[in-house]
Amino acid sequence: MTDATTLTDNDPKTWAATLEALVFASDKPVRVRDLAAHIPEGVEIADVMAVVAKRYDATSGIELCKVGDAWAFRTRPEIAERLSQHKAVERPLSRAALEVLAIIAYHQPITRAEIEEIRGISLSKGTMDILLELSWIKPRGRRRTPGRPLTWGTSPGFLDHFGLGDTSDLPGMADLKAAGLLRKGQVLGHLMDNGDDDAEDDDIDNDDLLAEAWLDNDFAENEDAVEDKISDAGEQDA
Repeated sequence: MTDATTLTDNDPKTWAATLEALVFASDKPVRVRDLAAHIPEGVEIADVMAVVAKRYDATSGIELCKVGDAWAFRTRPEIAERLSQHKAVERPLSRAALEVLAIIAYHQPITRAEIEEIRGISLSKGTMDILLELSWIKPRGRRRTPGRPLTWGTSPGFLDHFGLGDTSDLPGMADLKAAGLLRKGQVLGHLMDNGDDDAEDDDIDNDDLLAEAWLDNDFAENEDAVEDKISDAGEQDA
């Protein structure tokens, strides 16, 4: 075992305790750039966090997780099940808000007009306000087209809430089919109707199917619970 007195400033082990304490004390995931402010140049954050992660093996009740470009401690899933047996039941997010969230998750970066085109209905300001208040979406810059419309995408808070490391961890077509959330006819019909389309169009339509199936997975009941006052402010579609 290495003696602490022999460690140098460039050794990741020297800074492991510092970054561990920062992440542990934070009530939200700590971004890499914020962690970097506490260690010398030349020390890789990934190397330091690897040292920290080794301290929390399978025998520990918590684990170090990478959430987008941030780090956080989380209760291990198998332990979390035991701790959530007496979870308070809260009213779910509105269907309209769930639709918008699913569309943004699979089509980001996306403009408001594009969201409305996919939904086939106008988008009320209240729906976006709810998702912003929950810190699940964020602006992603302006598109370089006439009018320079603002685009939207999911935030680290979205990844953290749904236990995702990155948007690439969202369930794909194969995952949703295996879970029975996409009917075989849906996929085959789509391929037959669009056999002559280019690859880009196929990707867009596939994303529509993914968003719809993900939305229909009843995660409004199991995952998306929020406080009554936020749900009551949701969009009421005509």
